[in-house]
Amino acid sequence: MNSKEEKLWEESDEVPQSDSSWCQLLRAAPQQLPQPISPAQLQQISPTALAYLGDAVYELYVRMFYLLPPQRQETYHHLVVSQVRAETQAQIMRSLIPDLHDHELEIVRRGRNAASGRPKRVNAETYQLSTSLETLIGYLYLTDCQRLTELLQKLQLDK
Repeated sequence: MNSKEEKLWEESDEVPQSDSSWCQLLRAAPQQLPQPISPAQLQQISPTALAYLGDAVYELYVRMFYLLPPQRQETYHHLVVSQVRAETQAQIMRSLIPDLHDHELEIVRRGRNAASGRPKRVNAETYQLSTSLETLIGYLYLTDCQRLTELLQKLQLDK
């Protein structure tokens, strides 16, 4: 880092709100799609495609959550892996169900039914719940980032 960058870094002692960076990232990214996704197009996106997107969004959220305090790379990796594994995602999905709206429960059902090709180390129910969470996250990322942020803030991630 050059001295100009270091100076800017050091001068930036402003403490961001707990979720301000995450909210800004979530709000900006879907709007930068080549074109907005219409409700009809959204219906054409398969639950597995939504889960694919949701997996990436969820992992990014978890990585950002563990970014501070600074840690060794290996520690970051272990913390993130413990949260993105299917078993943990299934527990999270179970904990969120009481807070979901009817249309979100329908997305969860679609994600659960689309889950196939599970890894050998995970039982079918766990994999289905994990895929359901990823599907819900992918769907909310495309349709309602504020609601996604609200649900992600309910998670009890371990520091």
